[in-house]
Amino acid sequence: MARKALGRGIGAIISEVPLVLDRKRNLLMDIELDKISANPSQPRGNFDPQALEELSRSINERGVLQPVVVRQTEEGFQLIIGERRTRAAKLAGKKSIPAIVLHVSQEREMLELALVENLQREDLNPMDEARAYKKLIADCGLTQKEVSQKVGKDRASVANAIRLLKLPEEVQDYVVQGSISAGHARALLALDDPREQIELAKRVAKGDLSVRTVERIVQKRKGGSRRKRQARQAKPPEIRELEEKLQRVFGTAVNIVWRGKKGTLEIEFYSNEDLERILAVIELT
Repeated sequence: MARKALGRGIGAIISEVPLVLDRKRNLLMDIELDKISANPSQPRGNFDPQALEELSRSINERGVLQPVVVRQTEEGFQLIIGERRTRAAKLAGKKSIPAIVLHVSQEREMLELALVENLQREDLNPMDEARAYKKLIADCGLTQKEVSQKVGKDRASVANAIRLLKLPEEVQDYVVQGSISAGHARALLALDDPREQIELAKRVAKGDLSVRTVERIVQKRKGGSRRKRQARQAKPPEIRELEEKLQRVFGTAVNIVWRGKKGTLEIEFYSNEDLERILAVIELT
């Protein structure tokens, strides 16, 4: 079981990095928003417009309760932590924002700070989390064990998250949208065929298949996949094409057995809810 992330937040990170003081030797500065450039290493790929609107209303009422973190550049300042607050402040019509200025000389150090802080907040979607872990390993030269120590999660959780990046882009999009869970996505990894992964992900997104049900479907498919592949390869191309069309219609595996002028049509289902879904499709066509 994954340990709960430490949630050290900005305070702990700041204590590890030397601060740049302004002329008055203050640690906290109000910085004009138009002087702050975005963080090119921002791990969060999606910002919920409704959540930003809610935060902007809160900023109008109470102000920015937690300063953002920036570093000084030749052109002004570059954001390290706090892009959501910065966007919401702009949306609220603010001209400046409270900020802590860190002395971060290396791009790698800035990237690591941004990634670790976002991961500790535990509100990234699973795909952004996976990409952040991979970036820490690829760009910051960390091992999976070092990443797990920095974010307060066990190594298995980090490894399982990174594995999600092996899924087709279409399946990853479902995870980002919340149409399927990370648990569903991990179950899909056991399928070797990306087309099967996408087809089953669509069924999960449309219906109400539990993770356990998806795992059973995957195991059943893996058990008969070799036999079915061999049988499928022996079928005429027009039969295989018809099977593919029916699979797209019903969102499940379809098998046509042709015997002269007659045959059988098999449509697989894996639960009562799945059968009801297929029957609904038949009634609608």
